[in-house]
Amino acid sequence: MELESLFGPTLDFVFFLLPIVIPIVLIYTLFEMWVKFARERFMSSQEYVLIRITPPRDFFKTPLAMELFINALYQTSGEATPIDRLYYGKVRAWFSLEIASHEGEVAFYIWSRKSLAGFIQNQIYAQYPGVEVKEVEDYVSKIDYDSGEYSMFGLEYVLSQPDPLPIKTYVDYGLDKAETKDELKIDPITPTIEFLGSLKQGEHAWIQIIVRAHKKEDKDKTKWFGKTDYWIDDAKKIIKDIRIESVYENAKGDLVPLATKGQGDKINAIERSVSKLGFDCGIRSIYIADKDVFSGVNIPGLVGCLKQYGSASLNSFRPQITTSFDYFWQDFTGSKLKRYKKEIFEAFKARDYFWRKFEGDVRKKFILNSEELATIYHFPGADVQTPTLTRVQSRKGNAPSNLPI
Repeated sequence: MELESLFGPTLDFVFFLLPIVIPIVLIYTLFEMWVKFARERFMSSQEYVLIRITPPRDFFKTPLAMELFINALYQTSGEATPIDRLYYGKVRAWFSLEIASHEGEVAFYIWSRKSLAGFIQNQIYAQYPGVEVKEVEDYVSKIDYDSGEYSMFGLEYVLSQPDPLPIKTYVDYGLDKAETKDELKIDPITPTIEFLGSLKQGEHAWIQIIVRAHKKEDKDKTKWFGKTDYWIDDAKKIIKDIRIESVYENAKGDLVPLATKGQGDKINAIERSVSKLGFDCGIRSIYIADKDVFSGVNIPGLVGCLKQYGSASLNSFRPQITTSFDYFWQDFTGSKLKRYKKEIFEAFKARDYFWRKFEGDVRKKFILNSEELATIYHFPGADVQTPTLTRVQSRKGNAPSNLPI
């Protein structure tokens, strides 16, 4: 009797809430579906171009020039109002910085909306006089992966530590000093270029760095509607924790701050990192080749092509998603592996990252600043002698102004 007297009011309360809860859930679901539809409609309405950049042979610019160019890619316009974002589905522009090897021929590319192509070309010329810049056909579209004639290995990277901890940058390698002699320079991009240049006929390897301007758009958990920036918040927390760890108690019982050199360097590195423009990023790479020439020997080279940017005391890259499994029982039929490969190939081709799902989960973006991006994507100087790195064979110039007409 007591159970019935308790169950009855509970059931009445549930039935009372259903007419309220169901419409709310339905409206929210429909709203999410509309936003997704509007966003897909907006993105499909845009035209995109692939720009190939060929640096000159006598090239002596430091990666600082690339950092200044990347700063120009910090574009936040286009999604200013809720109507823009939620009704029209507008999103701020993102770009793809790419290094690709076509049977050993190494080339640099930038993918963007067509409306921004002229702006990008002007910014490149501003930093790199003498480069060759032209729109080209998408090299990915030349590979018919569905034909079954190719084998591939793909992966996506994430940071191994919290975002505010920087990777080892060109400043740490001393490349910020133009006066450094060529024989003393250590360009961290060289191992990547050498690996890409070592591929043979029928082999291709592509590296793609998706970037968009990072904004203060994280949910502030302390407020109902407030926004915050976890990148900055996490940096402050890490620095605070380091300073707490560096405090010791002296003989008098007083707490004295005494940071080690390593702790001080770590704080300085974090402060320098978050002081620069940040970009939401995603990195993926693919090794694809004709089935009869595909070589597993190249897979470690692809996986480790970002290894030189890692630091034991700061940050590094690690694979998050790969088209492989550690144990056979993870994919008995092979269908999951086939699906993984198709998904990564299509994601690479679409230059998508921030909304495309992988196995039901949205890919985890991370944040790199302009200095870090310029480290992993810049044009090697003349000291990098990889013979298959495409360069402009001769310097171009304007005709003299006093030529007879």
